[in-house]
Amino acid sequence: MRNSKKMDLKFRQANLNDLEEIQELFVETIKSTCKNEYNKQQIDAWVSSVENKERWKSILANQYFLIAEINNKMVGYGSLENGNYLDFMYVHKDFLRKGIANLIFEKLKAKSLELGFEKLTSDVSKTARPFFETKGFKVIRENKNMMKDVEIINYHMSQ
Repeated sequence: MRNSKKMDLKFRQANLNDLEEIQELFVETIKSTCKNEYNKQQIDAWVSSVENKERWKSILANQYFLIAEINNKMVGYGSLENGNYLDFMYVHKDFLRKGIANLIFEKLKAKSLELGFEKLTSDVSKTARPFFETKGFKVIRENKNMMKDVEIINYHMSQ
């Protein structure tokens, strides 16, 4: 990992007390990193999913949800649903391009292998697609999602 001497990166599993910070990182990351691939209306619809608190609580309760922290500050996270579906993967806008996403991915991949799965699948944004392609993912299909009457395109990908 680049800059590893400057960063004391630690990983831990998420819990319900992390929900607010998880959602804040989700919103801020999408607003700042996805603005070149999605318009304001699409981003607003996408981030509105934080309003469904019960869904987020269910995700934290039922998924393998890993948080990356530096000096007790959340800098990224990722989650596995059913052992082989990478559901969430976000890195704080101020910590991009430091190898954090790669480390989160590798830890989730290792957990998936430990659970007996050989391949991961995910539905990824236009923004994240190049990262996943570097990990050997291929587009299976384009998804046209409707959120708050706004179409948001992402890609169902598999290794």
